[in-house]
Amino acid sequence: MIDRSQIYVKGGDGGNGVVSFRREKYVPFGGPDGGDGGDGGSVYIVGDRSIATLRQFRYRRQFRAKRGAHGKGKNMHGRRGEDLIINVPVGTLVKRRTEGNDDVFVEDIIQHGQRVIVAAGGIGGRGNARFASPTNQAPRTAEQGSPGEEATLILDLKLIADAGVVGYPNAGKSTLVSVVSRATPKVAEYPFTTLEPVLGVVEIGYRSFVIADIPGIIEGAHRGLGLGLDFLRHIERTKTIIQIIDGSSDNVLSDLKAIEAEMQAYGEGLGDKPRIVAVNKIDIPEVRERIRRIRSELQDIGVDVYFISAATGEGVDELMKKTLDMLTQADSTAPIHTEQAAEAEFKVFRPRPLSTKKAGGRGGRHG
Repeated sequence: MIDRSQIYVKGGDGGNGVVSFRREKYVPFGGPDGGDGGDGGSVYIVGDRSIATLRQFRYRRQFRAKRGAHGKGKNMHGRRGEDLIINVPVGTLVKRRTEGNDDVFVEDIIQHGQRVIVAAGGIGGRGNARFASPTNQAPRTAEQGSPGEEATLILDLKLIADAGVVGYPNAGKSTLVSVVSRATPKVAEYPFTTLEPVLGVVEIGYRSFVIADIPGIIEGAHRGLGLGLDFLRHIERTKTIIQIIDGSSDNVLSDLKAIEAEMQAYGEGLGDKPRIVAVNKIDIPEVRERIRRIRSELQDIGVDVYFISAATGEGVDELMKKTLDMLTQADSTAPIHTEQAAEAEFKVFRPRPLSTKKAGGRGGRHG
């Protein structure tokens, strides 16, 4: 999965106005008839649920809308430039990179068809017919079109899932997801088998939820070590987190605390999300013998734990039912977004041109 891309976008330049005068038989000194230039096209980003990744931006990173056509004589205005639509997956976070190398929030694309303008087209210049006045009946002045806006954008794709399965590499996350859903993640006995998130759908009776197999975490993930931020970004949108602990580990309690520490250090509300702790691999005799001790250790720090075997399915049904109950509770307590709040959250992005060159002589028409 390609889940982060940097692209350059530019609105089309406005077309130039033209200096022209009427040339008709028996009218030796016709008045000005220079037309205006057309406005440049704008660049829009639009959510598209038929797209799953940002892979398209691996091969194309520059996007320019069409410029406006120049004006012509006989008061013929230039054609407006064609807009450029960039389709991205639902779940894409759009940010603008500033000259100081900071990333500024632009829009969170969370719905199919949601659009945001990221580079407005330039305004077409006025032809000389616009400058005619009683004191200047033959103006020889016309405007050039203004440049289109331009920006460097960062696109981050964050999976939208109800529950995210997290844990150390090779803890059994992929096996669990493959058992409870029809997902087919790659499973093998070595770390970082899962290099990208995998989604599956869990069905319980007439109800269902989406579960995500998230790449393994290691200590220092919040600083970008290992799969680091690639892991942590994807669990920001989940409603519930299932923490899978390898029961064959030498220190189950230490592993759990390390995962908690990484989530707290990353921030973005991960530490406040409801979570379920499950110790995996109880099909191994040595692990089964330690169940009572592990339960006691975790209960001492206030953690209720489920014991499962993703390989045999033991305890998995109970874990999934608990997950569904927590998701139902999370949905019932979710804040209701008002129309005013939505307007404040989703604003139209109007970037300034990166170029410091100013277009002159545009007059009051452009405001």
